[in-house]
Amino acid sequence: MKKLRFLVSLTTNDNDYQIEQALSAEQMARRLGTEVQIVYADNDAITQSTQILKAIQAAEDKRPDAVVFEPVGGTALPQVARAAASAGIGWAVLNRDAAYIPELRKSSSAPVFGVSSNHLEIGRIQGRQFAALLPHGGAILYIQGPAENSAAKERALGMQETKPSNIHVTVLRAQWTEESAQRALRSWLKLSTSQRAAVDLVGAQDDSMAVGARKAFEELTNESERERWLKLPYTGCDGLPKTGQSWVRTGLLAATIYVPPNTGQAIEMLVQALQHRNPQPERALTVAVSIPSLAELKPR
Repeated sequence: MKKLRFLVSLTTNDNDYQIEQALSAEQMARRLGTEVQIVYADNDAITQSTQILKAIQAAEDKRPDAVVFEPVGGTALPQVARAAASAGIGWAVLNRDAAYIPELRKSSSAPVFGVSSNHLEIGRIQGRQFAALLPHGGAILYIQGPAENSAAKERALGMQETKPSNIHVTVLRAQWTEESAQRALRSWLKLSTSQRAAVDLVGAQDDSMAVGARKAFEELTNESERERWLKLPYTGCDGLPKTGQSWVRTGLLAATIYVPPNTGQAIEMLVQALQHRNPQPERALTVAVSIPSLAELKPR
């Protein structure tokens, strides 16, 4: 039987969830006896498009049997998806609702589907965490992912849906990395409005951005200001064992949300479709959970 070859395209190699995505792909590939090549787009949609197209247009014996990718930009590369389908290459989109999937499934001989975290539900869980941590209401500094990113939009929507009306949110934007959140906070701290801001909690859409925010506050030279910011509860998402969950145990974060990596699941689905001819659903969802549980969260 032919050894299947997969290309896995991830957004960046300096985000703990993306690193876990790569690990998940490698572990599943070893378990199923497939080959996997992992490339990173450095948070650049053009780079990602170019990397994937290069693989699709390679000589037939060098092409992947399928592409598994987590989109960087606002679109899920519809033109590249069609090029893959035309070449008979499978296509699995991670953590994004790609509108072209139903149409492509009708015309492609290769498997096409999406595997996603339920970002709306992740946002709802975070809104409930805010409610548990601030039972009397308050103000939150909320660090959101890129404006054009659908996961960031859905997490924000879910959070707004479940947070109480007496919790007010100030939004800052970052790029899913610790460094980008640190830069965003540095810029915000230079504004006169930040000096007057009464903030009760710092919530981020992923753990690395929550830690980046903490690092920005650690740089403050005024000791009382620094202490005030660092005493606040910080929350994130992703909740991976070595990062988010560990940071909750040590008190660096008050809470996180465990979001299981899904590259391995996508590879397993592709193997089922390509080797065993088992049809796969158009969309599969992973299940996120609060850490600690909402019942265990204590007001801060």
